[in-house]
Amino acid sequence: MNTVYIENLNVVMSKTTILKNISFNVAKGEIVGLIGPSGAGKTTIVRTITGIVKKKEGLVEVMGSQRITNDTLLKLGYMAQKDALYDDLNAYDHLNFFGRLYNVKTKELKDRIMTILKLVDLQDEAYKLVHQYSGGMKRRLSLAIALINDPELLVLDEPTVGLDPILRRKFWEEFKKMKSKGKSLIITTHTMDEAASCDRLVFIYRGEILAFDTPARLLESSNTTSVEEAFICFITREGKVKP
Repeated sequence: MNTVYIENLNVVMSKTTILKNISFNVAKGEIVGLIGPSGAGKTTIVRTITGIVKKKEGLVEVMGSQRITNDTLLKLGYMAQKDALYDDLNAYDHLNFFGRLYNVKTKELKDRIMTILKLVDLQDEAYKLVHQYSGGMKRRLSLAIALINDPELLVLDEPTVGLDPILRRKFWEEFKKMKSKGKSLIITTHTMDEAASCDRLVFIYRGEILAFDTPARLLESSNTTSVEEAFICFITREGKVKP
């Protein structure tokens, strides 16, 4: 069963085509990575999935619905590329606010907040105002907010930017736990070493998909030994988009 299904998606902004004929799907209990350099179209894809950007043509189906309804939003967790936080609130208040917004039961909310704060290593900074946070701490709080409603679909735009390697590994361990519980994840990154942890990868370049398959099959079909090499191979291969 597909959690997300996209077919022939086209997005045009100011008469410029940003996405052209994008097609891929995300199954239940799967991590799909959107891989490509800055400006490739990754953020536009996730913003279209979450209903922020309107498509020109094509089909975008999220959890069985072609419309982003309130019911859909309650099952979705979204971490934007740029942090959208309130400087005059602390981490606990952020999570309490968004938890109530997502209708998390009051008797469960406090325990869930503390569990998530520990996950993102902010338990000791829970009552510090956000304007005192470093950039990495803000990224961790943004992820915590995306997790507060225990979403069925988690859409993460560059979630590990600014994180140290140890915390990045901890995040990926949590992503894999979510997957094992049947949750679906879409993760954008231009960090190729994270790609091997995804079940399938979308290679995207200049608004077009170059390939969509498992990491192993992409390496095999490109006769390469790393995701980075495979990506470069698909860019320069005859008939594909030129660098």
